[in-house]
Amino acid sequence: MAHRAEKKEFAGIRSRLAARQAITARSPARTSRSASRASPPPLPSIPEPPNLATAIAGLPGAGRSWVLLMPYGELLSSNQRLHYMAEYRLKKRLRHEAMATARAERLPTLDRAVVYYVLHPRPIKRKRDPGNWAPTAKAYVDGLVDAGLLPDDNSDHLLGPYPEMGPPVKTGGTRMSLVIVELAQHVV
Repeated sequence: MAHRAEKKEFAGIRSRLAARQAITARSPARTSRSASRASPPPLPSIPEPPNLATAIAGLPGAGRSWVLLMPYGELLSSNQRLHYMAEYRLKKRLRHEAMATARAERLPTLDRAVVYYVLHPRPIKRKRDPGNWAPTAKAYVDGLVDAGLLPDDNSDHLLGPYPEMGPPVKTGGTRMSLVIVELAQHVV
């Protein structure tokens, strides 16, 4: 009698074990979790620097120029419909990122400048309108003023920001670069 009970018990254990093995063989979630632990996700790519030589050459009184690649993260688009507090938090983050990036690059204080914002889109096939990212560019320019790069972002000190399309990124989401061009003081 004890022998029959052992056989039934082992048969039950075997059937439960076979059921678990069948479930794990069908479930890709367990294998993908272990695979994701083995290799981290790819980092967002760094796009090629924008080439705005022709646009800068056409500026009267153009001087030195700098390219700031802004950190990877969510950007603000004019097509988004966000709650006003979510929009405020996003603008605050973008402004702080621009201020920190400008300070890290140790840019000099400028009296007048032109700012181009260059959009580096995700690798998709549809066309992009870089003007839709003007709210992001505005927050970035406010961050440049906060960093002390410009005295103010009015028309006496700033021309632009002007939209441009740049080379796409290979991985990750859309990124933005700011091209800052110093202008001579007396040029209107």
